Amino acid sequence: MRRRRFLAAGTAAGLATPAIGHAQDATRSARATYRLAPLSRDLEQPWSIAFLPDGRLLISERPGRLRIFANGRLERTPLAGVPKVYARGQGGLLDVCLHPAFAQNRLLYLSYSAEGAGGAATAVVRAELADGGLRNVNLIVEALPRASGSLHFGSRIAFDRAGLMYVTIGERYQMRRAQDLGDLGGKVIRLRDDGSVPPDNPFVGRPGVRPEIFTWGHRNPQGLAMHPDTGRMWLVEHGPRGGDELNLLVAGANYGWPLATHGIDYSGAKISDHKSLPGMEDPVRVWVPSISPSGLCFYTGDRFPRWKGSAFTGALSNEALFRIELNGERYLGEERLLVDRLPYIRDIRQGPDGLLYLVTHSDDGGLFRVEPA
Repeated sequence: MRRRRFLAAGTAAGLATPAIGHAQDATRSARATYRLAPLSRDLEQPWSIAFLPDGRLLISERPGRLRIFANGRLERTPLAGVPKVYARGQGGLLDVCLHPAFAQNRLLYLSYSAEGAGGAATAVVRAELADGGLRNVNLIVEALPRASGSLHFGSRIAFDRAGLMYVTIGERYQMRRAQDLGDLGGKVIRLRDDGSVPPDNPFVGRPGVRPEIFTWGHRNPQGLAMHPDTGRMWLVEHGPRGGDELNLLVAGANYGWPLATHGIDYSGAKISDHKSLPGMEDPVRVWVPSISPSGLCFYTGDRFPRWKGSAFTGALSNEALFRIELNGERYLGEERLLVDRLPYIRDIRQGPDGLLYLVTHSDDGGLFRVEPA
């Protein structure tokens, strides 16, 4: 990840207050006038953010640190107890997600790349947040088999209304793994909160098939969110050279990779003759050329009334924030926000104050807030 510097610097006094740094000038978009406020610029390759009930913010950094942002500042000392991560290439400490009943049980989940015999694999641990760190850290799933290399770990976590956990897993740059139902690579898996398999998963009881699998045929999915109205899970994933996708998850569905794709190989070589195949689920939206979507959230707040119901995703290679309009399960259109103003928007979340928060994945990465102007 190349190193980037920004023009403005500063911190914020709190999550719901104006930034004490240099907020950028107002920008008028199709449905809102907004500005970007820097909150912290002292992060190294931040990957994910999660809001605690008391207003503090957890931030994961890919090299293996879990940080807290509170009272307008980034705490210097990382939380203790984070498992050792394989911090190479795209691997490292990745997503952080709270248990739906976190306020009562203090449980959270971390996804990361774990190293062992044969290479590395996407793994998820469950832990209890205590003062100063994590305790009772338990591995609940590892996407075996491990593989050499440091690409395509996927690794977003989200819960549905029933309290079931979904985890996206990349195919580790070994495309055929996505079509192997005996392999967790290139899948979205669904688990109970303790890592056990729900009995109604689509492949439970099928010989030779991993029962954790919910959907398959994915490449490198790095955004996952539940729609606030329908309760259904949506996903964004990286294609190769072109062919990034927005997908609506259907239990047991095959999303085609690499048998059906709108993209080509990085060398320019053809991967498949097919953009769609019978029996496989087509994307709701395809991006050609690629935007490299990362992070996904649905906006439900009142601070931007005309953005309500929109989906937001960061565009790593497009250096923008995409706002996507949907009508139920149908794609209507999109607009690019923050164009060329931030590099590598890795995660985007709605805060408890109804504003949008994002992190930029660079060596001098930052935490930013999008607020009305």
